[in-house]
Amino acid sequence: MLELTDYHVAYGQSEVISGMNFSLKENEIVAILGRNGMGKTTLMKSLIGMIPSKSGEANLDGEPLAEKKSHQRVASGLGFVPQGRMIFSTMTVQENIETGLTSTGENKVPDDLYSIFPVLWEMRHRRGGNLSGGQQQQLAIARALASNPSVLLLDEPTEGIQPSIIKDMAKTLKQIRDQRGLSIVVSEQVLSFALDVADRILVIEKGQIVHDVQRDDVDEQQVAAYLSV
Repeated sequence: MLELTDYHVAYGQSEVISGMNFSLKENEIVAILGRNGMGKTTLMKSLIGMIPSKSGEANLDGEPLAEKKSHQRVASGLGFVPQGRMIFSTMTVQENIETGLTSTGENKVPDDLYSIFPVLWEMRHRRGGNLSGGQQQQLAIARALASNPSVLLLDEPTEGIQPSIIKDMAKTLKQIRDQRGLSIVVSEQVLSFALDVADRILVIEKGQIVHDVQRDDVDEQQVAAYLSV
């Protein structure tokens, strides 16, 4: 679904992602773990087109992303939930979700979104800024799903979320994968969440993948060592 080949991203002379090779299978959930400053957010922003890549290839379902602007990448099937959620606080829940419909030509929120996130149906006329952190995260995911992506990118979705809600989020993401038949890449620092949600765990360090293992083969101590400062 998503394939990176010798992928490089830089801020000026400073290379943040260097020679990354990565492939995401259909219906697979991959967690990319790493400490702060190791390139997780830069990778996500470059894939959605907020930061240009320097060299190498990124293909979505066989199509190159390099020449496409962010909105074209969304139309091609890439969904993005940014770090910090970035919802529109003065718009209602329903209006927030409707902003995700612009690339599909639809004007009605798909019913299955409210069945996945029933709390958003109950609060659909409330302003986004009045929701809790966990509810705002659900809203950000629903908005991304409204564009009907084949690959969903989530940048540090557990940031600022209560531990009890993090467990529920892992279940919800698996439900989304199963119901909608999409693939998910999630960048994280919380190992327990990654282990709950992912089929495969990657560790990124200084812009390179240094560890790549199936969930069932994870050595938790080894991965935790990468994440400790």
